[in-house]
Amino acid sequence: MAIRFIEDLPIGGKRTFIRVDFNVPLSKGKITDDTRVQAALQTVRHAVARGARVILASHLGRPKGKIVSELKLEPVGARLAELLELDVIAADDCIGDGAKKLSADLRDGQVLLLENLRFHAEEKANDPAFCEKLASLADVYVNDAFGTAHRAHASTSGMVKHFTEKGFGYLIRKELKFLGESLGKPAKPFLAVLGGAKVSDKIGVISSLLSKADAILIGGAMAYTFLKARGDDVGDSLVENDKLRKASEILEMAKERGVDLVLPTDHVVAANFDAPTCEVVSGDIPSGKMGLDIGPQTLAEFADRLKTAKTVFWNGPMGVFEKEQFAQGTFKLAEALAESNAISVVGGGDSAAAVKLAGLADKMSHISTGGGASMEFVEGKVLPGIAALEE
Repeated sequence: MAIRFIEDLPIGGKRTFIRVDFNVPLSKGKITDDTRVQAALQTVRHAVARGARVILASHLGRPKGKIVSELKLEPVGARLAELLELDVIAADDCIGDGAKKLSADLRDGQVLLLENLRFHAEEKANDPAFCEKLASLADVYVNDAFGTAHRAHASTSGMVKHFTEKGFGYLIRKELKFLGESLGKPAKPFLAVLGGAKVSDKIGVISSLLSKADAILIGGAMAYTFLKARGDDVGDSLVENDKLRKASEILEMAKERGVDLVLPTDHVVAANFDAPTCEVVSGDIPSGKMGLDIGPQTLAEFADRLKTAKTVFWNGPMGVFEKEQFAQGTFKLAEALAESNAISVVGGGDSAAAVKLAGLADKMSHISTGGGASMEFVEGKVLPGIAALEE
């Protein structure tokens, strides 16, 4: 497939529509984590430096096709202006006469931020008329919003056909490199570390990894579904009983393919999430207790395996890391991964948050901004936002 990137496109002096992912967390009108704004800077700065007339578009939150004042992009525009050290022109809509005039009046190197795309229900519906209105604002299209690439929305997919000059930004290039190349043909041994609450969220990913990984290490609440499927007692731990058969099939498939599927051998347990005390148990978990983190023995084994790995993909925490007494498994695993010599790819979501909380983000080869898009990409699914730009 032929893919073009922003540096291949004739953007100088051209109105360049860049789909970014500014879906940042807000509290009382303030951004609490600007990671996604920071992630877009390389592409935006490149466009400004080349004299493009930059038009940025994003969604924020779930306004469900209505104007929600708390979900306006004003705080994002203010933060972006600080980071760029440039004025950012703010539109009060993403289509209509106002947006059209602002885009037409842009000068080389200026930046315009359109208002929240999802204030229009037509964005998620991929409405053809809405696609046309968005496309009419620009001459060149660039997608740099990997976090929405798994959605066939107007700004990520539908409007693309209106452009002959189109390609990806630097963020998507990095995602394609690490999630595509590094995990597609990984340096061996290739280790996957999977955690989080539900097996159901990871079935597709596990199935895909079974054809590539040398070992899959499983922690988090999802481990208890596998342990129960194997016949272990898991006490009151979270279990997806409707996925026990699937878990058994995965265990069998791993055995057939010679993939080491490693489950916890000890656990940090307590009566519930809010219990003031906890203890470590090996083997079966007694009734009245639930597993809330991997134990020290399991952590040591997981960390030991990371030492010899050449490629590691990690998605999902090892326990309820938001609570200090159940955070050691996740944070210590992050430390072990940081100390390893492996290409380390962290698949977004809670594992990305944990790595940042541990202060180890700069020690990882790549932290995906994708969340659901990352997982679908690793599963091998076609992402509409990527497919739309493949020529």
